[in-house]
Amino acid sequence: MPTGSCACGQIRYSSEVPLMNGSCCHCSQCRKMSGHVWASAQVPQEALTITGPVHWISLTPRARRGVCPGCGAFLFWQGTNEDSISIGLGTLDAPVSVTLEKHIFTADKGSYYQLTDGLPQRP
Repeated sequence: MPTGSCACGQIRYSSEVPLMNGSCCHCSQCRKMSGHVWASAQVPQEALTITGPVHWISLTPRARRGVCPGCGAFLFWQGTNEDSISIGLGTLDAPVSVTLEKHIFTADKGSYYQLTDGLPQRP
């Protein structure tokens, strides 16, 4: 099953189930947190085990983001009152079977790149 960590190794996670719903988020907050586009996939919260000092921040009332207080890695995103957590695909230890299914918040995407992969785009 999927495992991963932050850059400095203080935070590790594992999921009891495969990742699902791969997406690329182009909203301004994810772009600022990640430095570009945030690619993620979801797991049910009860299937995810996290060890280490995750710092949860809420930039809006709609969601919280889990970051490492040591290296600043943006690892997790969870919508308010949602029972699933999105995991940053760049934080995985090894390849997984999930693939990207869509682009979201494309109305906010940066002006310096084009989306040409043919995946559905949600404004």
